[in-house]
Amino acid sequence: MKNIKRIGVFFGGKSPEHDISIITGQLIISVLKKMPEYEVIPIYLDKQEHFFIDERLGSLAFFSTGNYQESLKNMGAYNLDLDTSRDCLVFKKSGLVAKKQIIDFAFPAFHGNLGEDGAMQGLFNVFNIPYAGCDVAASSIAMNKVLTKIFYQGLNIPTTKFVFYSRTEWQVDKVKVLENIKTSLRLPVFVKPPHLGSSIGITKVSDFKDLEQACEVALHYDDQLLVEEGVENLMDVTCAVRGYQKPQPSLLQESSFSEGLFSYEDKYLSDGGAQLGQAEKKIIIPASLDANATKGIQETSLKIFRALGCVGIARFDFLYNKATGQYFANEINPLPGTLYHHLWEKSGVKIAELVRQLIADALVRQEEKETSVHSFSSEVLSQLKSLKLAQK
Repeated sequence: MKNIKRIGVFFGGKSPEHDISIITGQLIISVLKKMPEYEVIPIYLDKQEHFFIDERLGSLAFFSTGNYQESLKNMGAYNLDLDTSRDCLVFKKSGLVAKKQIIDFAFPAFHGNLGEDGAMQGLFNVFNIPYAGCDVAASSIAMNKVLTKIFYQGLNIPTTKFVFYSRTEWQVDKVKVLENIKTSLRLPVFVKPPHLGSSIGITKVSDFKDLEQACEVALHYDDQLLVEEGVENLMDVTCAVRGYQKPQPSLLQESSFSEGLFSYEDKYLSDGGAQLGQAEKKIIIPASLDANATKGIQETSLKIFRALGCVGIARFDFLYNKATGQYFANEINPLPGTLYHHLWEKSGVKIAELVRQLIADALVRQEEKETSVHSFSSEVLSQLKSLKLAQK
C-alpha cells in the first residue's frame, strides 16, 4: 500500500455552499494536525477558482474575522504545475521567492457543484493521486438529484413522485411546464435545483399560484429544476454509512424543522445548526422509530452505498410517513458537512477514527486501481494506410 505523508485538504470552491465547505475543511485539518505521521497542507480554492496554500488557511479564525479576501491578495495564488504532477499534485507560486508544494494525498472537503460533484475527483484521477471519499461516478450521480431519483427507480427503491425540466424547456414554454407539474403532482410540492445541497434554492409550494416563482428561484442556481411530491405526516430521517469493502451504517438521526422543509437556517444557523450537530433540540439520535423501520432504512442505505460504488463515507436522507410507516429515499450526500461527525460520535465512532478510515479506504481503492491494466496492444495505427482517413 502506498506510503503517504503530505495530505492536501481542499476546500472552498465556486459553489453556493462555499462557506460550509470552509467549515468542513477546517474540521478535517484540525483532526489531521493531531496525527504526527502526516503533514497537513490547507488548500483553499476561492470563488474565482484560484488556489491558495498557506498555514494560516488552516485556522477558522482566518475566515471568520476581518476581511480575509484582502489577506488572500497579499498571500498570492498558486498554479497547478501540469508538467511535474505525476502520481502527485505539484503547486507552484512565482514571485521574488518561488515556492512549491507537493501533495501525495488529497482530502476534498468541497460541498456542491465543481467540487463534490466529481469535478475535482476527476482531476485527482488524471494525476493518479489517491483521495478520500467517493469517486467521479458516485459523486456525479449523488450530486444530481434527478439522476439520484432515476437511480432509485432502477433499484426499485421507493422515492417520491417527481418531474424535472431543463432551463431551456422553461424558457421555451414555461406555461406548458407549469401545467404539466400541476397535472402530474399533488400539493404540497418541493421545487429544487438538482445540483445543490444545504437546501439552497429549495421552495415548498402549498399553493400553485406560488409555483412559477419557486421554479424561477431554482433556475437561478441551476440549469435544471426538480419538482417532488411532498410526504404527509413527515419525519426527516438520516443514515450515514462509512467504509468500503465492508461498509457500516450509523444510528439513524431524526430532525425536526418548521413548515416541512429542513432549511439552510435549520441546518447551519438556528441554535448552532442541526447539520453541525449543535441544535440538540432539533435532532434526535437514535431516531424514534421501531426496530423494523430502523433496520429497513439502514439496509436500504447500505444497498444504495454499494450499488452506487461509494467509498469512505456518504449520507442518505429519507422521508418517513409517521402514519403509514412508509419511507422514501430522498437525497444522497457523498461528502456530508463536517463528515456528520456528530452522528458518528453518537454511533460510537470518534472523529479521528473516521478520518483515519477515510484515508485507509482511499488507499485500498488506489491499490485496486493500480492492479488494473490501462493499456491495450493494437494494430489500428499501423493499418491506417488502408483507411480513407489516412489519405487526408
